[in-house]
Amino acid sequence: MNLYCLGINHRTAPIEVREKLWFSAGEVRGLLPVIKERFAAECVLTSTCNRTELYYRPQDENFDGASLWAFLVEQKHAAGSVQEQHFYHIKSLNVVKHLFSVAAGIDSMVIGDVQILNQLKEAYTIAHETGSTGPILNRLFSNGFHTGKRARTETEIGEGAISVSYAAAELASKIFDDLSKRTALLIGAGETGKLTAKHLTSRMLGKLLLANRTRARAEELAAQLDGSVIDFAELRHNLHQVDIIISAVDAPEYIISAEHLKQAMKNRGNRPLFVIDIGVPRNIDPAANSIDNIFLHDIDALNHIIDNNVANRKAQIRRVEEIVLEEITEFNTWYNSLQITPTIQQLTEQFEAIRHSEVEKLRHQFGPEKQEDIELLTKRIVNKILHTPLVNLRNGSGGHGKEDTRHKIHLIRHLFGLDKNSSSK
Repeated sequence: MNLYCLGINHRTAPIEVREKLWFSAGEVRGLLPVIKERFAAECVLTSTCNRTELYYRPQDENFDGASLWAFLVEQKHAAGSVQEQHFYHIKSLNVVKHLFSVAAGIDSMVIGDVQILNQLKEAYTIAHETGSTGPILNRLFSNGFHTGKRARTETEIGEGAISVSYAAAELASKIFDDLSKRTALLIGAGETGKLTAKHLTSRMLGKLLLANRTRARAEELAAQLDGSVIDFAELRHNLHQVDIIISAVDAPEYIISAEHLKQAMKNRGNRPLFVIDIGVPRNIDPAANSIDNIFLHDIDALNHIIDNNVANRKAQIRRVEEIVLEEITEFNTWYNSLQITPTIQQLTEQFEAIRHSEVEKLRHQFGPEKQEDIELLTKRIVNKILHTPLVNLRNGSGGHGKEDTRHKIHLIRHLFGLDKNSSSK
């Protein structure tokens, strides 16, 4: 199988090396036609924070990939940072297994990564639009996308939050059926709090309030998330207005006490209040957890949820691997059929030509009433001779299920001189 993958990922290189070989969508769009012209019959280049991989079919079957890798490194002026040990070169059916595993989310830094499938689709779209793909990679990536979809619909490999911010948003969705009627307060403009707020707004949160010691930063974030800013000094007086509190600030003592929350619950008619304390040290008095209808989760509680979800995802890997194997078999069958079909056709045509030639030599010896019988008889003989070999060739069987199909095709073509016959036409 003349198929290769040249790459670097989180297993072979640290981030400071991987980032040297990161290509933007614009760079990929410009590079692919050059790679196709100089090196490859087909190619797809994907580049993310965790991997840069080039899937390709070389113009020359004896191509070793070293010059192509040097070309990619040269494009980013990364020769001083990227070394030979940082990249891998996969070939043949292992490329199919690798791509399908990536698409299914079991070859990612984060098991069940939900983003990688979309990233692969974007990379393929660019390659297709630039005319860099062909029948083999078109089919390979189509089957890869199908594998990824199956992994996520037939297993739970992508279920359950595995980041603090996503876990917090997921919990909020479970406590409140309809977030569009809820108001959230983000205290602090740090990265984790910001990501949590983004996850909440992506779930159609009704309203977002922001409070930060530096008001300008709160206003900047509010503009990004379509929220409103309240003064940090006044946040305790606004607690009764919100249904969700996300706190992630650097503070030596609690910024919200249990008494503050108890008063807020009275003012809000004891309606449920979900509190996410991501601060270290903690921002909110843990005694608030004993107040009725307050659901308080700190960083340890969220990490416990994440650990359980990661364990659940790991338990799905074996089933995903089974799906990957099924899809590899399907692709391999299709790929082999590309070689089998023309061989079967040529072999059949050659036997038919021999039969027809021999019948023509003897046709004058038989009367018109016998010629039709001779045609039928000789055709049946040829069909019976070819039947078992052709069936075994199509099915890859014949007592040697593990024998390489390509080798069998080559042997048949050599024995019957099919390549010689086709070239002399």
